[in-house]
Amino acid sequence: MVTKVLSVGGSIIAPSEPDVAFLDGFCKMAKDWLVTNNETRLILVAGGGGPARLYQNAFKKFFERQTDQVVYGSIEDRNSACDWLGIMATRLNAQLLKAGFGSLCQQAVVIDPTKVTDFTGRVLVAAGWKPGFSSDNDAVLLAERFNADTVVNLSNIEKVYTDDPRTNPDARPLDKISWADFRKMVGDEWVPGKNVPFDPIASKKAEQLGLTVICAAGKNIANIRNILDSKEYVGTTIC
Repeated sequence: MVTKVLSVGGSIIAPSEPDVAFLDGFCKMAKDWLVTNNETRLILVAGGGGPARLYQNAFKKFFERQTDQVVYGSIEDRNSACDWLGIMATRLNAQLLKAGFGSLCQQAVVIDPTKVTDFTGRVLVAAGWKPGFSSDNDAVLLAERFNADTVVNLSNIEKVYTDDPRTNPDARPLDKISWADFRKMVGDEWVPGKNVPFDPIASKKAEQLGLTVICAAGKNIANIRNILDSKEYVGTTIC
């Protein structure tokens, strides 16, 4: 059985609120792909998106107003609290995603990728696990657990750029990049809400495992189908 892993960014599931039209189209495409590819299964890992950032920003503002700041006295404690809020948002999004697959997704949403011992059905949906990284890392761990060689990272960007195109007009889109060069771009540290194409902690693990990661635009459903079918696609391959 061939396993495909998709890290479905929260920015496309719920950019500000749940995008029901996208979810409907994405799930229909995925179910059709499963029907025409009998010896395959999908692992979908949901990100936090707009709800995650909404609550993380609210926490930071709310915390600043408190006179008793003992519990979250360190930067690490505050980052952990923000991560937990983001994790809760991923779990909301994962439940929505699971609803689109009916009997194809027989298991509860996975919240700890290290404790999954079986994969029943054709679809497995997962969410955030614990502080210290994003749900991208959960996708990498599940790829390792179920012997997938590629993680498809779907977000609101079409390709990885040499720099942030919003601030640097000379930034160029990349079709392919090595792990060594990509990790120089994203660094080695995770900060809750960090805006990078692929989580630096997940990147380190993916490089160690020899995984390929494909970064592509999540709203381009036809392009996602091309990736699943191993056809020509628009995106950036990291390997």
